[in-house]
Amino acid sequence: MVFTPAELAYLRAQRLGRLATLAPDGTLQNSPVGHAVDDATGVISIYGYNLGATRKFHNIAANGQVAYVVDDIAALDPWTVRGVEIRGTAEALRDQPPPSPVMSPEVIRIHPRRIISWNLGPDNAQGSRRTVD
Repeated sequence: MVFTPAELAYLRAQRLGRLATLAPDGTLQNSPVGHAVDDATGVISIYGYNLGATRKFHNIAANGQVAYVVDDIAALDPWTVRGVEIRGTAEALRDQPPPSPVMSPEVIRIHPRRIISWNLGPDNAQGSRRTVD
């Protein structure tokens, strides 16, 4: 299993994350996106309405290095933030069946290599830093 049970529960409960990609000219781009997690493989899938025409899709097709962060504020007092950062490789795939008829037939699939999580679980005390084989 790639993600811990607390990480999976957190990723399933959150709807939005930020995907960082590297453009061919060396500039960085950070995009808000939604996601789905495959429990068995740990692959993160990102779909969109016209995903194949986006800069993030073209960046990944040129250079598959990505970072994906999902986080939120769990409490204001005391200040508690929690989240998961996923670093890895991604592929930009065309002609894939979308999960909804309003989405385009492209998908970005992120394969985790490094996972960092913090303040997860019911007591906001669970976290991890590890490399995925």
